Amino acid sequence: MFSPLLAQQPEGNSLFVLLVFLVLFISIISLFAFILFAKYFNLWIQSKTTNANIGLIELIGMTFRKVNPNIIVRSKIMAVQAGLTDREGVTRQNLEAHYLAGGNVPNVIRALIAAQRADIPLTYKRAAAIDLAGRNVLEAIQTSVNPKVIDCPDPAKGRQTVDAVAKDGIQLKAKARVTVRTNIDRLVGGATEETIIARVGEGIVTTIGSAESHKIVLENPDMISKRVLEKGLDAGTAFEILSIDIADIDVGDNIGARLQADQAEADMRVARAKAEERRAAAIASEQENLASVQQNRAKVVLAEAEVPLAISEAFRKGQLGISDYYSLRNLQADTEMRSSIAGGTSNARRNIDSVNG
Repeated sequence: MFSPLLAQQPEGNSLFVLLVFLVLFISIISLFAFILFAKYFNLWIQSKTTNANIGLIELIGMTFRKVNPNIIVRSKIMAVQAGLTDREGVTRQNLEAHYLAGGNVPNVIRALIAAQRADIPLTYKRAAAIDLAGRNVLEAIQTSVNPKVIDCPDPAKGRQTVDAVAKDGIQLKAKARVTVRTNIDRLVGGATEETIIARVGEGIVTTIGSAESHKIVLENPDMISKRVLEKGLDAGTAFEILSIDIADIDVGDNIGARLQADQAEADMRVARAKAEERRAAAIASEQENLASVQQNRAKVVLAEAEVPLAISEAFRKGQLGISDYYSLRNLQADTEMRSSIAGGTSNARRNIDSVNG
């Protein structure tokens, strides 16, 4: 009697367990779906109410693609509200691709909106390229609408003035302000503000250096602006120069006089060195002459020492007599007397000259 009931009991238990697992699975799926729905519900409602047309499945897919859905949805809403459509390239796929490439999606959308309001031709593709190139595309649009003033030289670099010397040797210190506007077509690959500052500084130095007198520059400072503008300094840069204004110009040092003084000092040192060289050469020559005189005197002394020997030899050979010898001695005595008289006269003359002096 109880055997059929016992046979049906295991089958009922397995069915019950299967039913429990099914309920748990559905509960987990429902909980997971509820969490996702709660997380993206706000963004999905914003997208639907603003015609951004980003579905809930697409929002969930952004999470798996490591894309911030808040940035994409809000950027898409800004674009739709400003009248930017998918035909202009502002699609969800493009926004996600730009985000994954490391771009600033909100900044690009704001730049497109600003360009549209200012009637500046700018496509999404070009704006994204400018942003990925490292340039602030929104700032570029703002500078294109509202020109920017650049100080030359840049005070942040440590220099306050551009110094140049006119042909008369007077130094002039100038400050300039350059008004520029961004050129969107040359923004990618164009030179930056540093190039503008360097070129304007070079133009100021050239203009002042070519002036005949510093007074001419002081009387007409606008000549600097005109000549610098004529050179087309904005070629190859991301900006268009609107004006160059000389904010201040002061007189510096007399560089020409200082250089002349330094040159004169250098010439004097060279002349002193050459004179010292000549004096040393003269002293050396004098010492050589003194040495030569002493050498000749030594030779004379040696020759005089041979005279008595020659006289003795003449006596032995009978070539010289006593009378001849005394005649020679008288001649020597007479010569010595004349020499002493001449020496005394010259000494007397020197004494007289010293007294007169």
